[in-house]
Amino acid sequence: MHGAGNDFIVLNGIDQDLSVITKEQWRQLAHRQFGIGADQILLIEKATRSDADFRYRIFNSDGGEVEQCGNGSRCFVRYVLDKKLSSKNPLRVEVAHTVLTLQALPDGQVQVDMGAPIFEHERIPFRAENVASKIEFHETLYALPIGSNPGGHDDWIGVLSMGNPHAIQVVIDVDSAPVAHEGPRIESHPAFPKRVNAGFMQVLNRNAIKLRVYERGAGETLACGTGACAAVVSGIRRGLLDSPVRVQTRGGELSIAWPGVRDGIAQSVIMTGPATTVFEGEFTLP
Repeated sequence: MHGAGNDFIVLNGIDQDLSVITKEQWRQLAHRQFGIGADQILLIEKATRSDADFRYRIFNSDGGEVEQCGNGSRCFVRYVLDKKLSSKNPLRVEVAHTVLTLQALPDGQVQVDMGAPIFEHERIPFRAENVASKIEFHETLYALPIGSNPGGHDDWIGVLSMGNPHAIQVVIDVDSAPVAHEGPRIESHPAFPKRVNAGFMQVLNRNAIKLRVYERGAGETLACGTGACAAVVSGIRRGLLDSPVRVQTRGGELSIAWPGVRDGIAQSVIMTGPATTVFEGEFTLP
């Protein structure tokens, strides 16, 4: 399946036991030459908590398990409904740290309540010690010396979590942005003890952006749902955007709405976008 070009292997872990699959086997499944090929693998399981209908886990193409995947959550609900694993709509789905509310819309799009963004450094996690900072409207930006110019330059980034960590910078032209060069350096910067997704955002107008994301453990993908949410939140906090925002990725368009912070409490981010089944089959792991 894919969500705006961000592609997934979706596995039914309810009717078969997939708990014995190793990290190396996850990597083999996701390998585009020697396996099925995918940015991430989604594993559907029975819920472990009473307030959820299902649980799903996410494995990156490098075999590592991660906390959240926005585009994957849309594919998840489309798979569950198409396979008649449930007739509920909306669905409540358990991920690593929270429960998401997912709803299939009549036009084929899927809407996801992604929960509230997280700004506390300990929860992202982000280590701001010895990192220069400045205030821009309501956002604190941090300077990471990872630029590609001789001697390096500071990339001013906004930092937050959408269940997984994101570092977002504004660029003049996203098509020529040094994603392949700077993305891995941001991803593995020591300020992010669990690594980070690096977002490169071009502001088109107050309700539209272009976005590229270098995802930790997967490299650049055609779309990143949590990255789109994080970019819009950061852009609103910087005073550059107004909700809702159309996010143009290389794989398609997402719509992100965020009402901001009310009475000191960050509100939920609502993401709407496509979810498409490409093919089905069986695969035997050696």
